[in-house]
Amino acid sequence: MLRLPPFEFRPARSAEEAVEIWGENEGRAMYLAGGTDLIPNMKRRQFEPPVLVGIRRLEDGRNVETEDDGSLVIGAGATLRQLADEPGIVADFAGLAQAAGQVANLQIQRVGTIGGNLCVDTRCNYYNQSYEWRRSVGFCMKKDGDICLVAPGSSKCWAISSSDSAPALIALGARVELRGKDGVRQIELGQLYQDDGIEYLTRRPDELLTRVLVPAPRPGQRSAYTKIRRRGSFDFPILGVGASLRIEDGVIRDARVVLGAVHTHPLIVQKAADLLEGETPSLELLEAAAEAAYRKATPLDNADLVYYWRKRVTRVHVRRTLARLCGLEAEAETAN
Repeated sequence: MLRLPPFEFRPARSAEEAVEIWGENEGRAMYLAGGTDLIPNMKRRQFEPPVLVGIRRLEDGRNVETEDDGSLVIGAGATLRQLADEPGIVADFAGLAQAAGQVANLQIQRVGTIGGNLCVDTRCNYYNQSYEWRRSVGFCMKKDGDICLVAPGSSKCWAISSSDSAPALIALGARVELRGKDGVRQIELGQLYQDDGIEYLTRRPDELLTRVLVPAPRPGQRSAYTKIRRRGSFDFPILGVGASLRIEDGVIRDARVVLGAVHTHPLIVQKAADLLEGETPSLELLEAAAEAAYRKATPLDNADLVYYWRKRVTRVHVRRTLARLCGLEAEAETAN
């Protein structure tokens, strides 16, 4: 049985109090919301914080509100199941609802939070193991070692981004609010991530992700999320495809394609968006956009299933996801 290391639990009632408690324990504390990822990692000794700052019961932390202009304001403590079941999100922000509803399983979705899923730790077959297993192979640079075992010649960690909600929300143009000891700031969600499997977030350690802000959908806007994993539930993604586009007078506008689980951070495929925008939907056009996504994806041999298959299916599932949004799903299946 894996046991938790000793820690002190300090619950907070507000974001301000949480940041204050963290400040009193700087360098020793981590924030704890649902704990569906942090607690197992602590059992495997990937994290050993002496203090956990409880943010599960923050005031207004679980609120999900639609503003007068149609934009969405989500408290970071809102559960994934909340978002998957909310009728307004299912109707107007379908990609988000689909992503939230495919994280792990129903039990975890009822506990796990959107803030936690956006900040979820990167994953690697050499890292997500027990302490004894990692010790037997000499550890990796992400924890206790000094080399990347999947790419020994590399100077950086290649653990992959494993968030389902991040690609979907980046495709929707979301921003996030961060509160720290220096105040509150907002950034585009895509700017929360950087190309490093260890320091994968630009969020400072003291900062708490408090809200997710999603702009109102424009007329004709559609979004979707596709997840590939070995089993139909529980597993982390080996590919995530978040996409959003708007069709106006038969022409594609405002296209976004974002890939998850094929790099250290969510990949925005700008070339795919450039190919789509201003064009009339067709299978040939979607194939070209899918090819651009295929070339952008860089999976390595550090996750479930073989990496070259994961790269090939990127093309297939980007095409299928875009076909759903363009109303060409039947034609795409016939073409296959």
